[in-house]
Amino acid sequence: MMASSFMKDPDANLPFGVDWSGWLPEGDTIESSSWLVPVGLSKGVTNVVGGQAIVWLSGGTAGQTYAVTNRVVTVGGLVDDRTIRIQVLER
Repeated sequence: MMASSFMKDPDANLPFGVDWSGWLPEGDTIESSSWLVPVGLSKGVTNVVGGQAIVWLSGGTAGQTYAVTNRVVTVGGLVDDRTIRIQVLER
């Protein structure tokens, strides 16, 4: 998995993600990926590249940490969540 904690500036618009490739059984792929983004952050484009789910995030209040959850469903019917933390700092 990718790191579960990230930093961003409140003015930055950046991609963040979860790498599911080590979790996916051989031959299975991600069918859908959804993101739960708390108030304060703005969700932009989302996509899946191979076994990685990606979300673009902007905004946030300096000094706050936000929990952002990714849920994937695989073609084989598996469902799982991972939560990453986004710490917003003036940089």
